[in-house]
Amino acid sequence: MKRRFPFFFFFPLLVLVLSAVIMLLWNSILPEVVHVERISYLQAMGLFILSRILFGGFRFAGRGRPGFGPPPHIREKWMNMSEEERMKFRQEWRARCGRR
Repeated sequence: MKRRFPFFFFFPLLVLVLSAVIMLLWNSILPEVVHVERISYLQAMGLFILSRILFGGFRFAGRGRPGFGPPPHIREKWMNMSEEERMKFRQEWRARCGRR
């Protein structure tokens, strides 16, 4: 329970603050640029929640969660390669993709 308390406190706070930021940015930029109406705080909150549902969900990548680095099967394959196999892989990768 000790670890969940910050989540239950900070997540609603984060939603409230980000909704205010969305409302302020929308109302200060978009009405003059694309001639749309101003939005209320609740509309900004709805817009934020809708965008999170459509584009990213409510999970955040972090410790022990997917989102950083290669998938586990690729990482395992890389860890099982010898140094010669890794060098050969790098050379083939550079030949295919070019050096960036």
